[in-house]
Amino acid sequence: MAGASMIGGLGLAARAQSAVTKPRDGAADVLDVAIVGAGLAGLTTARDLNRAGCQSFVVLEARDRVGGRTFNHDLGDGRVSEAGGQWIGPGQTAVVDLARELEVDTFPTYYAGKTVFLAGDARLAVDLHGTFGTDEKIAAKLNALARDVPSGAPWLAPNAAELDALSVGDWLAQQAIAPADRVGWDATVLLSGGATPAQMGLLHFLSMVNSAHSDYAQLDSIKDSAQETRFVGGSQILSIKMAKELDAHLRMTCPVRAITDWDGEVVSLHTDRGVVRARRVVMAIHPALCNRIDFSPNLPNERAMLQRHWPAYTPGRKTAMVYARPFWRDKGLNGHVLQAGGPVLWAYDNSPPDAAIGVINSFIQNGAVPSDPELATRMLTAIYARALGDDALTPQQYHDVDWGTCDTWTLTCVAAIPPRFWTTYGKALHPPCGRLIWSGTETADIWAGYMDGAVRAGHRSALQVLNSLGAHA
Repeated sequence: MAGASMIGGLGLAARAQSAVTKPRDGAADVLDVAIVGAGLAGLTTARDLNRAGCQSFVVLEARDRVGGRTFNHDLGDGRVSEAGGQWIGPGQTAVVDLARELEVDTFPTYYAGKTVFLAGDARLAVDLHGTFGTDEKIAAKLNALARDVPSGAPWLAPNAAELDALSVGDWLAQQAIAPADRVGWDATVLLSGGATPAQMGLLHFLSMVNSAHSDYAQLDSIKDSAQETRFVGGSQILSIKMAKELDAHLRMTCPVRAITDWDGEVVSLHTDRGVVRARRVVMAIHPALCNRIDFSPNLPNERAMLQRHWPAYTPGRKTAMVYARPFWRDKGLNGHVLQAGGPVLWAYDNSPPDAAIGVINSFIQNGAVPSDPELATRMLTAIYARALGDDALTPQQYHDVDWGTCDTWTLTCVAAIPPRFWTTYGKALHPPCGRLIWSGTETADIWAGYMDGAVRAGHRSALQVLNSLGAHA
């Protein structure tokens, strides 16, 4: 298992092990490591350090909960519905290994039966067999282009400048796609990347496809794809379980406001709960969120520009409608609804593994749905009734999370990278700045932006910390 071998490597790093366990000269209140952010990346970093023998660390989290962009709605009786990231699929071995170690089970996303398409007054139900009906010829062209785009460093692609000059929308416009098919592509790019094709850089989109073994179907579908599998207990359970292991090292509601002396031997992190001093700092937060921290001295220009220009507002809004049972399954429907030109981008069956209750989750067009829960429920249930039947008119619960406004510390859902971004700023993504090590899912070598990418980034930053401390022992 990749995760097990990674931890084995941590345990065998003798110099680093010595460096983090022996007493050091200097003030007793100086920690070896401070980790900013208690999402999957930050907690994975902390867990790896802990298992490698390092006890001199702290995790600083601005929110009053762990999990970052994973968050569970409590539906009662031990059942949940995921408000943020929730799926894993083939090739995402790092998060699978973590779940196995934490004894978190998985189960398949439900897709048996017909998907309903709505367009104006028209309704069409068709069995897509776990796909979204993607045009295979266009997908094959994307696959061919993606093979030469390194997922963790797309700016190093041989023709990076040419590809990065285009948006996905520009490229699709060159493919002579029928208008009806273009609607489908627009929806799938928005769902996968968090932005319209016109806003999404082609180079970045190809790097996403590259993570999926350069097979667009593995990125876009459900069966044998990145949306294939869910976690029993919801995706946030991974962070909750890691946090329990690390409880003494966690400081919640502890936002970092300023970081000083990052270029010296000891870094000072100024938080709402006092100053934390550490020899190494892992920044396991979204790059744009770093703009809310005052760095002194100023960060190198290349890194500062990357953070300043990183898209800071590409939110997703996700709803959950809870029913007494998944009634649509009795009708041969899978609960999946795609609406052209309407507020529902994609609705899907998000029921628990025992199907004791029925849950329809949906990604919605934010501005098209009222923020008032009663009005939103009325609008969405009317759409679901058209697609699934009148039983949809009587939900038991409604939950709604807008990731652009849900808290002060999220800013955005996924990173919709625009054209020309990677070739202009990409080289500053990974290199440390003084004692600062950059982590978070956006820095992952593969599956950047996904839960698997966050876990991979956490493993890597733990190794960086241990190797760095060992080198300076």
